[in-house]
Amino acid sequence: MTYLYLALAIIAEVVATSALKSSAGFTRFWPSVTVMVGYGLAFYLLALVLRTLPVGIAYAFWAGLGIVLVTLVGILVYGEKPDLPALLGLAMIVGGVVVIQVFSSVSPH
Repeated sequence: MTYLYLALAIIAEVVATSALKSSAGFTRFWPSVTVMVGYGLAFYLLALVLRTLPVGIAYAFWAGLGIVLVTLVGILVYGEKPDLPALLGLAMIVGGVVVIQVFSSVSPH
């Protein structure tokens, strides 16, 4: 269940962060509500994850995958175009998460 909660926490955070752009500085009601509910749910689920996973490992997954997914939302929804250095940086973040998952004894396998 831990990784399911983590995946749901990441999705909730990505939805909230994506809605943050649409909220136009909290001047639009429904995107603003989505931000607040999304972050609330994300932090609640992350708290459940931290019962089992070390905080550093959980946060590495949360932040790394969240960054990549928010970037994809930016590309697909907002028409943003990351340059080559941004894409290389994202690849390194994904690589770091993979290294933690595959090789770290701190991460439960």
